[in-house]
Amino acid sequence: MALVMKYINIMHRYMDSHGDPRTKDWPMMSSPFPTLAVCLTYVYLVKVLGPRWMENRKPFRLQNTLIFYNAAQVIFSAWIFYEIGISGWLTGHYSFRCQPVEYSNNPRVIRMVHACWWYYFSKFTEFMDTIFFVLRKKQSQITTLHVIHHGCMPMSVWFGVKFTPGGHSTFFGLLNTFVHIVMYTYYMFSAMGPQYQKYLWWKKYLTTFQMVQFILIMVHAFQLLFIDCNYPKAFVWWIGMHAVMFFFLFNEFYKQAYKGRKSRAEKHGIEETVLANGHANGDCHQQEVSKKLLNGHANGKINGLTNGSLANGSAKTSNGYSSSGLKNGAAVLANGHSTTELTQRKVK
Repeated sequence: MALVMKYINIMHRYMDSHGDPRTKDWPMMSSPFPTLAVCLTYVYLVKVLGPRWMENRKPFRLQNTLIFYNAAQVIFSAWIFYEIGISGWLTGHYSFRCQPVEYSNNPRVIRMVHACWWYYFSKFTEFMDTIFFVLRKKQSQITTLHVIHHGCMPMSVWFGVKFTPGGHSTFFGLLNTFVHIVMYTYYMFSAMGPQYQKYLWWKKYLTTFQMVQFILIMVHAFQLLFIDCNYPKAFVWWIGMHAVMFFFLFNEFYKQAYKGRKSRAEKHGIEETVLANGHANGDCHQQEVSKKLLNGHANGKINGLTNGSLANGSAKTSNGYSSSGLKNGAAVLANGHSTTELTQRKVK
């Protein structure tokens, strides 16, 4: 224990001597441990404690809460984007090729430092995304990507605010807040109800937009490895590798969510008919019906078992007869099987 405390004291002395004195006494900035503790608590809450607490409870609806939260996130993200932009990137004071950190007390520079801290703070407000998933029992949404992305970001941004609040790496914050404006706008409309779904056709492109963001951040960060710029190389690698990690995580999510869904739809589509050495002529007006006919022919309509002589549940086929209780819509054809869910329809 004494050895651990010794290394902690060494780390604190290093941070005091190398950290930015302007942010030293700001909330959560004196040490990385409060931020680390919040991040670990978040992971435990959304992966263990929250699901356990909700296990025997009904999911919360939270529609109005979600609309308000997402609207607030849009406004908050837009404000941070404006502050980072007006402090450098959108006014010509910052160079996209090389931008060292300014450690002066110039009002414009201090404004950027404050914007960096608020960007750090915004990473905590984003925890609510996952907490709402837990309360609504949407466990499938709490993916590895989601937890890693939200759980890592506060700790990652902390180092930037502690050592380099401004300069080259704030390009990450500029792009990220812009993406979040678009993202939370989508979530807000999605929370408003089914009547807004027709306006949300661009969900797929939102993930693509996020991946483009990480490519731009990678290029912007790693260019400093090939040019001379008075900016810490450690932070070049820190920002660049985060962008690489998140790009591949989002790309994997994209393939599973969209390309995987497309291939599954093609293979197991709604109202799919699989025919093996046989033919089926007829209509099946129901959802998600799979008909499999093996070595046999079925002529007639399967639409609530109408347009056929089905008294007492007999179904005539070209190759034989199958008489059985066709109750609840199960039909077995001689020399072939046709299993169809007919959703409790009456046979007349």
